[in-house]
Amino acid sequence: MWLKPEEVLLKNALKLWVTQKSSCYFILQRRRGHGEGGGRLTGRLVGALDAVLDSNARVAPFRILLQVPGSQVYSPIACGELLSGSDVYWAIATGATLEEISQHWDWLEQNLLHTLSVFDNKEDIASFVKGKVKALIAEETSSRLAEQEEDPEKFREALVKFEARFNFPEAEKLITYYSCCCWKGRVPRQGWLYLSINHLCFYSFFLGKELKLVIPWVDIQKLEKTSNVFLTATIRITTHKKERDFSMFLNLEEVFKIMEQLADVTLRRLLDNEGFDLDPGLQEPSQITKKDLKARAQNEFFRAFFRLPRQEKLHAVVDCSLWTPFSRCHTVGQMFASDSYICFASKEDGCCNVILPLREVVSIEKMEDTSLLPNPIIISIRSKMAFQFIELKDRDSLVESLLVRLKQVHADHPVHYDTSQDDDMMSPAFHSTSVCSDHKFGNLEMVSSQNSEGSGTEKSPRLHPEALRAVFQQSASQSPDSRMSREQIKTSLWNDHFVEYGRTVCMFRTEKIRKLVAMGIPESLRGRLWLLFSDAVTDLASHPGYYGHLVEESMGKCCLVTEEIERDLHRSLPEHPAFQNETGIAALRRVLTAYAHRNPKIGYCQSMNILTSVLLLYTREEEAFWLLVALCERMLPDYFNLRVIGAQVDQSVFEELTREHLPELAEHLNDPSALASISLSWFLTLFLSIMPLESAVNVVDCFFYDGIKAIFQLGLAVLDANTEDLCSSKDDGQALMILSRFLDHIKNEDSPGPPVGSHHAFFSDDQEPYPVTDIADLIRDSYEKFGDQSVEQIEHMRCRHRIRVLQGHEETTKQNVLRVVTPEVSILPEDLEELYDLFKREHMLSCYWEQPRPVAPRHDPSRPYTEQYRIDAQQFAHLFQLVSPWTCGAHTEILAGRTFRLLDDNMDHLIEFKAFVSCLDTMYNGEMSEKIKLLYRLHIPPALTENDQDSQSPLKNPLLSTSRPLVFGKPNGDATDYQKQLKQMIKDLAKEKDKSETELPKMSQREFIQFCKTLYSMFHEDPEENDLYQAIATVTTLLLQIGEVGQHSSSSSGSCFQEWGEELQALEPSPEQDSVFADSDTGPTPQDSMACPEQAEGNWTVSLEHILASLLTEESLVNFFEKPLDIKSKLENAKINQYSLKTFEMSGQSHPELKEDSSLLTRRACHTKVQTTVSGAVSP
Repeated sequence: MWLKPEEVLLKNALKLWVTQKSSCYFILQRRRGHGEGGGRLTGRLVGALDAVLDSNARVAPFRILLQVPGSQVYSPIACGELLSGSDVYWAIATGATLEEISQHWDWLEQNLLHTLSVFDNKEDIASFVKGKVKALIAEETSSRLAEQEEDPEKFREALVKFEARFNFPEAEKLITYYSCCCWKGRVPRQGWLYLSINHLCFYSFFLGKELKLVIPWVDIQKLEKTSNVFLTATIRITTHKKERDFSMFLNLEEVFKIMEQLADVTLRRLLDNEGFDLDPGLQEPSQITKKDLKARAQNEFFRAFFRLPRQEKLHAVVDCSLWTPFSRCHTVGQMFASDSYICFASKEDGCCNVILPLREVVSIEKMEDTSLLPNPIIISIRSKMAFQFIELKDRDSLVESLLVRLKQVHADHPVHYDTSQDDDMMSPAFHSTSVCSDHKFGNLEMVSSQNSEGSGTEKSPRLHPEALRAVFQQSASQSPDSRMSREQIKTSLWNDHFVEYGRTVCMFRTEKIRKLVAMGIPESLRGRLWLLFSDAVTDLASHPGYYGHLVEESMGKCCLVTEEIERDLHRSLPEHPAFQNETGIAALRRVLTAYAHRNPKIGYCQSMNILTSVLLLYTREEEAFWLLVALCERMLPDYFNLRVIGAQVDQSVFEELTREHLPELAEHLNDPSALASISLSWFLTLFLSIMPLESAVNVVDCFFYDGIKAIFQLGLAVLDANTEDLCSSKDDGQALMILSRFLDHIKNEDSPGPPVGSHHAFFSDDQEPYPVTDIADLIRDSYEKFGDQSVEQIEHMRCRHRIRVLQGHEETTKQNVLRVVTPEVSILPEDLEELYDLFKREHMLSCYWEQPRPVAPRHDPSRPYTEQYRIDAQQFAHLFQLVSPWTCGAHTEILAGRTFRLLDDNMDHLIEFKAFVSCLDTMYNGEMSEKIKLLYRLHIPPALTENDQDSQSPLKNPLLSTSRPLVFGKPNGDATDYQKQLKQMIKDLAKEKDKSETELPKMSQREFIQFCKTLYSMFHEDPEENDLYQAIATVTTLLLQIGEVGQHSSSSSGSCFQEWGEELQALEPSPEQDSVFADSDTGPTPQDSMACPEQAEGNWTVSLEHILASLLTEESLVNFFEKPLDIKSKLENAKINQYSLKTFEMSGQSHPELKEDSSLLTRRACHTKVQTTVSGAVSP
């Protein structure tokens, strides 16, 4: 085992160690007296010495030394003690056996040997190796404790370091941590990898340099195991424009699996709106632990392997053996116990699987424990079969928990037994034994159809009582005798199989039944076996009357979904006589409409009509409905929704399988989109839309038995059969033609019915005959060549590719948003992309650590691209502070709130990216007039409200008056009267106003004061601060006079203003204290200032044209608004500070910039020394 590096100075009196292996950096040694070799006398002496020593002082017989070329220092890194001379060593690990020390040696060779060559400094090599071994020791300890769930101290220590190093809010829960190296170019950085619910973090402090990496899971586009020049095992994490390599893990497979799970869970929670709603486990990310991730992976594998409902929860997995009467022995495997099922899977893949719905179980009993049958239990089912399990650990507690769930299932779905037997040859084979109410599988009578007799037929039409094929088969010509004989042979083989392996859903599923399915299920048994293999029969028996009730509720209702269904009804197998008749069309309409009513999140999607029409050919209407439920909700997960995520994921998996099994073809089809466009219909319709019906139903047979694996391997078989032609194709169109021709000429020689015309036959007018492929041969080849993929491998690939697919959708959304926004703004495309990332990240930060707010919904992919991500006022304030050039100190938050209200056109308290960027574009790239107009709009309703937090001051009262002559104190002492110029300016502005297209409301006195305050705050810390203050003082006084002139021209009474003017003259500051913004507390407030406030407030106004014309008179103000602004530096700082700003808020602290006292504004104004006389006071 690895030991903490300990420096040891050894004497060379005795040659105590013998070198076994050596390399340029490492030496493996054996202690004399252990094993063979070495001097006989010396070996005996050393052996005797070791034997008499106390056990605590004994030296392990094997060790490894670090040897740095050119250095006098040697480091024993795997159990070291004495060597020679006065050299210094570090004892790091022990090896009791040669095998144990060889494992350490192999690990060092694979992970460290090549890495050390990149160091130039020899001391760095020793330092790096010691640091790595220390980390390995810590990881070994933490892993051992984690397995026993007794690691509070170690985990607490890691958690404290994680919180201190990354300063996340408490809501960011740490899942686990590992020691590893992060590669920066060719240089490794040893450190610690922390995996939390939302982020992957790495910390390193090596050779005096600190490195911190924070990668949100939602930014990860690809996770893969790879290798570089120095290492054979590396985890590569790909984000936008960056790749990071992590290596030197003790257990790389475990780390990679947890990374995949966390990335998958986070992306599904934050980006996959449909999947989020369906998986309750994703609703509470704070509950996720390492143990929970392992259980979640096991649960998903269990549901996928046995193709069970999504809500089924696994409770126990127990090693056991099951008595298999067909082999007359016990088969070793595992029992899986869930809410409603007991399942068994043999250790040998495909040997034997069993699914026992608890609804079918009659009793669970413990048998007597014997040496031949240790810890046995018997599970009896209603078809008079019994299953014997032995070698069950914790049998008593297992049986107790099974009985509790059995009782609950029977209470939820009462079972009524039917002891009558049907003499018909087929009925015993398929007697469901799931008799509930008036349901009997094999002689099914629909409750809904019985109930409909008493009600109006228009409201609840009678359901079709049998499979459509049985009704419309007579219209087909009689099949040849040879085909009928083959069909009879198949039926006979299946009947023999039922006798030996069982005839219900609880049958033994072995390799033999897979071979029978691959040959093609007989037409007479097909529908019923589909129900058994998919376990739709359990849903059917558990919900009597449910379908009929749905039909009653949904029929006659008109909505978008029903319109889509009506459009597609006559496109569903139009070549089949069953759907050239209103009987078939009506049944199809009822099933599709009922399912859309049952599951409105899916509703109706194209291709559901084709699948349902085929189901109706072979099953009764209610059975077809439950088969459709099984298809959409568990066998093809996430296939039938807005973005068909599931189908795209499986297409991506199919591309990987193609590269693995058919590398030559994959290299030729180097564009993934080409294969995706060709294969999409294969997955969505299970080959039904691109293959003759009599052949495609054999594919559906395999699918219902083997799941999606059957579609993968058949797709590979199709590509394999056409590899030569596809490799010689010149473009995607030709490749599509090759595959379409091949698929259209796949025939079923065993089909008892005549070939059904194919509406997808593109080449029916070919002059040359095309070779025909038999579907049975193609399916057999698919199993033989490509049937080695296990369910676990497929689910693992699905998890990995779901990350890529979801990120692909995110990239598409991003590019579409940028495409829409780019032409409308002047911001450079690369800066616009950075802004989008900041906008999206701000949305995500709230999703990470805050409880969902009703105002800010999650990401909604169903909305238009530009509206998928939206932010609320709080999120906007953060972004405004980070990227806006109009930062105003403590006033910034107030200005951000006004900007948000201005942009929120529809008053839903959310804004989208386009509005956010348009506003920024005006601030950074707009003309001066556009910027002033924006500022103007920010200080009138709706941006400025009565409840504005900066308006709760005496500013609501009319404290400004300019009845005295306007006089400016000039530096040269000259005084100028501006009354005439003001009158002329008003006349000129009135003319311009008539030409303007849209007139903005005039600004009141209170609003104007807020406008002035914002301008003043914007000038703070500007290089031309003093000139700007003097200019704004001049302009403010000018505008006050303009407003006063306008007031006198529009009001017949000015007594109020006269009184205010007289009283405010007494408050006039001395020349040394003159300022536009004087503190309102510097003098007494006029007692009668409210004598006629409404009149004053209502009459004193100034327009945008007045303000713009006044600002244009000052060169410094024009320069300020016209000077170019650099958005790139803002964006760089925003990327660095976005997390810290959010953390400050979450921790209840104020951002440093927001702690500024507003009284500073007044003090700064007093320091500007602008000699201006104004009758008024503004409280900042």
